[in-house]
Amino acid sequence: MVVTDGRKPDLPIVLANKAFLELTGYAAPEVLGRNCRFLQGPATSPIAVAEIRAAIAGEREVSVEILNYKKSGEQFWNRLHLSPVHGDDGRILYFFGSQIDMTEYRRIEALEASEHRLLMEVDHRSNNVLAIVDSIVRLSNADDPALYAAAIQHRVQALARAHTLLAERRWTSISVEELIRQQVTPFAATRAFFTGPDIRMDGPVVQPLALVFHELAVNAAQHGALAAARGRLSISWKPKPSGAGFNIRWQEVGSRPLPTFAKRGFGTVIVGAMVERQLKGRIEKTWSEDGLLIDIEIPSAGSTYDGTLAPEH
Repeated sequence: MVVTDGRKPDLPIVLANKAFLELTGYAAPEVLGRNCRFLQGPATSPIAVAEIRAAIAGEREVSVEILNYKKSGEQFWNRLHLSPVHGDDGRILYFFGSQIDMTEYRRIEALEASEHRLLMEVDHRSNNVLAIVDSIVRLSNADDPALYAAAIQHRVQALARAHTLLAERRWTSISVEELIRQQVTPFAATRAFFTGPDIRMDGPVVQPLALVFHELAVNAAQHGALAAARGRLSISWKPKPSGAGFNIRWQEVGSRPLPTFAKRGFGTVIVGAMVERQLKGRIEKTWSEDGLLIDIEIPSAGSTYDGTLAPEH
């Protein structure tokens, strides 16, 4: 606590107790006779200062939290309560000020808020992944229990690889190419060709697309171009003309006539579910004697494009 003389210009401190001196790091001779503004510093809010000045001018009580500075330059949050002391004639005699160090409380409060935001984000991401896993379990189909278990396992593993990739990038963003290569290369070896600019995607886009690319790659390896001796796979991507979202072209050349992907099996259903329901996009499949062409349109959904083009490789 401090007491300032309300009858003198600039309200000099006339009393400062030991707790105030310990809090601020000053000795009594350094404090007495000075206005309390010496506790202010570069980051002190001028709004809080104005509120205190107005209360002093109106000779009324005020409570305000203000960022102050110790003698060492260390900041601390000060919950200041200021009250006037009047004489019998009603004239102001003193101002009494009490200070409570709120720094630790503020730190804990900030940690709790940060923890809450983190938990909410984890909850959101977990729900997103679980929704995709739920689709995998519901839509997988096999008469043999072992085949059913294997089908689910491989698809969940594809999702887990994408999740690990996101974690390694600290959940910022990853490129379309990076995700496609991760899911396709194990099946395509040297017969897959990739081309497109650097388009970045956030987690909510990455997870369902990972399952889409995995399913397309598996189908190509089992029934499509990669199952044929001379078959090859070409994947390209580019931003939409509007700048919001991007388009992907999946082209299989040299596949068997009318691949089994044309049938409405799990692959067709899950790809459609991920693109159209989860990402609110669009997918179009075209079969020809040369193979399979799939055009996928993804809306904005957290994707960014820096305008840089990458060569075909």
